[in-house]
Amino acid sequence: MAETSAFDRVRAALRSLLPARFRSDIPIVPVVRLSGAIGISSPLKPGLTLANVARSLERAFSMRHIRAVALLINSPGGAAAQSHLIHRRIRALADEKKIPVLAFVEDVAASGGYMIACAADEIVADASSIVGSIGVVGGSFGFDKLIEKIGIERRLYTSGENKAMLDPFLPEKPEDVERLKAIQREIHESFIALVKSRRADKLDSRETALFSGAYWTGQRGRELGLVDAVGDLRTVLRERFGDKVRTPLIAERGLFGRRVLGLSHGGFDQLWNGPSLADDMVATLEARALWSRYGL
Repeated sequence: MAETSAFDRVRAALRSLLPARFRSDIPIVPVVRLSGAIGISSPLKPGLTLANVARSLERAFSMRHIRAVALLINSPGGAAAQSHLIHRRIRALADEKKIPVLAFVEDVAASGGYMIACAADEIVADASSIVGSIGVVGGSFGFDKLIEKIGIERRLYTSGENKAMLDPFLPEKPEDVERLKAIQREIHESFIALVKSRRADKLDSRETALFSGAYWTGQRGRELGLVDAVGDLRTVLRERFGDKVRTPLIAERGLFGRRVLGLSHGGFDQLWNGPSLADDMVATLEARALWSRYGL
């Protein structure tokens, strides 16, 4: 017994000399920040895409001795395909590694941002966060009357009768609008099915506006079953795993340890040739319009 006790003391002393990341007795929950409009990118403002976050997710799930992976989400939504791709990659890694995923909502997890949050086993939001907006939206502008007024003639050459569908410089056709709405309905139905599959019997089926595109505060979202709890990352993880829990932030790193802006959107050519100011302005306006829908 004395020998065993001495051995344990020596082992404990040696363990205390190891860096925290190598110690199995200290709980580790890596944090991946998923922030920004989804799929809306420019050279200076890389959007939230699978290409941008895949390596961070892989790194987080590959860390040793982790108890869970935390997603820190702050997104108003964006591209449906990119939202779904990120959701699927998170679930694939979680199922492969058998690691639970916790999503923490900051300002907003709406539309595609909420789809990503649904990849988690639990969703925690601040009481004043915005969650929901389970729907599909698309928009454009019509310039046909403007160019006619100032004497500009639109010349467009296509092969395929629907190739110029909803061209903003041509008059809008009802059949084109209906075709677009049919696509939106299909995407919306897939979104609803995904939320139902992930949230199961947690959702309040009495709320008829649940899948209407409406959104709610985190507090109300908890009552509706859109989130599991109201809280914040630090408090919840300390309550769950103890005061010594480590929460390393996993981020993409480039040359000299800094993130390389635009690298995944055009490679080094993009960096050397310089960003397009027009592209950056358009992306900024699109992202700003998404955020403004939620009063942010």
